[in-house]
Amino acid sequence: MIRVIIERSFQPGEETELDNLLVELRSEAMSQPGYVSGATLWSLDDPSLWVVLSTWLDASLWKAWEANPERKEIEERIGRIASAPATVSAFSFAWKACWSENEAERWRNISSVATKHPA
Repeated sequence: MIRVIIERSFQPGEETELDNLLVELRSEAMSQPGYVSGATLWSLDDPSLWVVLSTWLDASLWKAWEANPERKEIEERIGRIASAPATVSAFSFAWKACWSENEAERWRNISSVATKHPA
């Protein structure tokens, strides 16, 4: 599994439009093969900074969604109201640091089976 972190900055007053676009983007992501979960956050220290965290079964499934034309179209609309380009980073889990060894093994197995047999 991987976790993707997308950071975006916006001017005050764009919150409603941004929120609507991020809901649309997440709705589309949820129907993609390999999507596990997601969360959208805004900074308490800097309300212009928004972060989207998403979890994917593997990097290839994330990359397929990242290249999806529907996603690109929504990202383009988000980019029009952003005050800076988005920063996208993908991370692999440090299994042993995240969970006990038994739990880490369970998640590795789930991830392995799910990527071999996508729904």
